[in-house]
Amino acid sequence: MKRFSCFLFSFFLGIFLLFTPLSHAVEEYTVGEGDVLNIKVYENDDLSTTVRISANEIIRVPLLGEISVKDLTISQVAAKIEALLADGYLVSPQVNVFMEEYRSKRAIIIGEINNPGQYELRGRNTLLEFISKAGGLTSDAGTLATIKRVAHDKENKISINLDKLIKEGQTSLNLIIMDKDTVYISKAERYYVSGEIKKPDSYKYEPGLTVIKAITTAGGFSKIASRGKVRIIRKKDGDEKVLEQVKMDEPVQPNDIIVDPESFF
Repeated sequence: MKRFSCFLFSFFLGIFLLFTPLSHAVEEYTVGEGDVLNIKVYENDDLSTTVRISANEIIRVPLLGEISVKDLTISQVAAKIEALLADGYLVSPQVNVFMEEYRSKRAIIIGEINNPGQYELRGRNTLLEFISKAGGLTSDAGTLATIKRVAHDKENKISINLDKLIKEGQTSLNLIIMDKDTVYISKAERYYVSGEIKKPDSYKYEPGLTVIKAITTAGGFSKIASRGKVRIIRKKDGDEKVLEQVKMDEPVQPNDIIVDPESFF
């Protein structure tokens, strides 16, 4: 079941990415402490260098000395060096900056994921790419992903409906994972089927579920089932309520227990 779940996630991810426009991932990456940059100055090999970004987000470049790269993308670093070189050093300098090593960005993913843990963010990582990096969703994964993000000393929580993202292809939900994000994948809610049913057990709840769909998922009625006496045991806020002789199109709620008694006639 676990392998099937991974295959299903990979299938939907592949389809999703196939029809999603490619983006310039490297250009959008914001550099940070520990990253190693390869700086190339066209026709000036003596100014070209490889540097590691310091703890206070500064690099040292030949001729220019120390330069702050705090909160800059790779393309912005290149533009800043070009501007400084053009200010009295070179005529129309051309600078290219490449990532030698990604070291600065990390995020955590936990919950119903096959390989939970902390991962380096190499370049631009979307939510789906991050889930894939961590081995995909488990078979018990729910439809909710929560991203906990700290920005400007404030903690924000962003909720993502995975069904809308993966199955419906709502690309606006495929957010970029940021440094120090924590992603939590919820566990699926379940319902229970018991009594004269071929495969009584607990099953993964999905929105729009009805009694007949739930019973069908559980293999259908047994030969001695009393089909007209199906009841639902529903618990809410500590109280238990029994719905008698429910219709087959009755909506099922999470944690419902669907019971079909034996027929004596």
